[in-house]
Amino acid sequence: MKKRVELSSYSIIISAIMIAVICGVVVYAANQSDNEVAVWILTAVFLALILSTLFFMPMSVSVDKNSITVASPLKNKKIPLKEVSDVRLCSPTMGAIRMCGSGGFFGWYGWFKEKDFGKYFAYYGKASDCFLVTLKDGRKYMLGCKDTHEMVEFLDEEIN
Repeated sequence: MKKRVELSSYSIIISAIMIAVICGVVVYAANQSDNEVAVWILTAVFLALILSTLFFMPMSVSVDKNSITVASPLKNKKIPLKEVSDVRLCSPTMGAIRMCGSGGFFGWYGWFKEKDFGKYFAYYGKASDCFLVTLKDGRKYMLGCKDTHEMVEFLDEEIN
């Protein structure tokens, strides 16, 4: 089973604004600065930001008999089903603290912490489309995709 990750309107708007601002800053710096080295360093920093996004931005969540796979443009994260102890529908709360990651720039990904769930790694596009995967060793992943009810039912059948 494979389901696509949909970005929220907020995430789409924030991503578009950030890309426009980044491009605007680079173009402005290139036109105003006599220091070419500073412009190249600024461009390199912005390209590193975009490259890191391509490693973690969730595109789809798929499940086969062996693993849950979160597909990103440049990397796939595999979670072995034999290590999964629990799967349940839930949404991150407004009280989630982003420890390291993205809070809307091409989705939500990275380390987050909440009172209700503790520390988890997130890969989702909309908070309303999320489910929590808990591993036997206590690690947690907040994943999101279309048709989360169907995905959670399928995962429950696979792990039980």
